Order: sequence, then structure tokens, then C-alpha cells
Amino acid sequence: MYINIAVMLVTTLLMEGVAWVTHKYLMHGALWFLHRDHHDKKSKGWFEENDFFFLIFAIPGIVLTYLGFYTMTTSITFWIGAGITLYGFLYFSIHDIFIHQRFKWLSKASHPYFKAIRRAHKMHHKHTGKENGECFGMLYVPKKYHDQYKKNQD
Repeated sequence: MYINIAVMLVTTLLMEGVAWVTHKYLMHGALWFLHRDHHDKKSKGWFEENDFFFLIFAIPGIVLTYLGFYTMTTSITFWIGAGITLYGFLYFSIHDIFIHQRFKWLSKASHPYFKAIRRAHKMHHKHTGKENGECFGMLYVPKKYHDQYKKNQD
């Protein structure tokens, strides 16, 4: 059982790299037409075309979890799917709830890590075009943003 949980946690951590590569090279590349409205500063509704990426990322997790469901104890397929799904939950919680405040929860989080995440994402959004972007990940925050809030903590 510990191996299965380890597989799920490692998969969750690896998904940060998958998200970074996908965000930098696909969302800010060939799939910019779906991601553009997320960087558009104009007023928009609750849903964006960018939200289609939720489905794109959810499908592998759903399929792997489904395929591995009946063999949970002997197959890592379920646990890889669970890791992908856990990352999706964390991404949604941080990106949509905490940063973009689609739900007015976690708005007063003051931990330096959360402040650094919010700052890094703000730096990502200062670029309204698909070029010259920065901070493409979600859970990993570059050291310079941690340092800004760590100094204020001392």
C-alpha cells in the first residue's frame, strides 16, 4: 500500500513539470487560441475558453483511474490516475480559488509561500501576449519570489 501512495505522490509532483511544459509550449504556443482569454484583461464571464484545459488534463486521470479501479492492489494505473487527479485538485484550488478568486475562499491567506505563489502568477499575467512569459508552473515558485516574502517575515 505504501508503494501505491508513493506512486500517487510522485505522479502528483511530476505533474508540475507536465503542467509547466504544457503551459509554456502548448498554451502559449499552438493552443494560444484557447488560453488567450485567460490573459485578456477585459471583463469576461465566469467561464473562459481556457477552462477547456480542465477537460484536457482531467481525461488522462479519469481514464487511468477507471482502468485501474478493479485492480487497485496489483496495478499502479489507478494510483497514477489518482496522482494526476490530486494535482488537478491542487491546481484548481490554488489557481482558480486562491489566485483568481472564482470562489471567495482563501482570500486572506498570508503565509509567505501563498504570497509568493500569488506574486509569481501576477508576474505571469503581466504579459498579455503569448511571448515573453515567465512563471509557467503552479506549485513550484521561483526562489526570488520566496525571498521577497521571506525578508518581510524576518
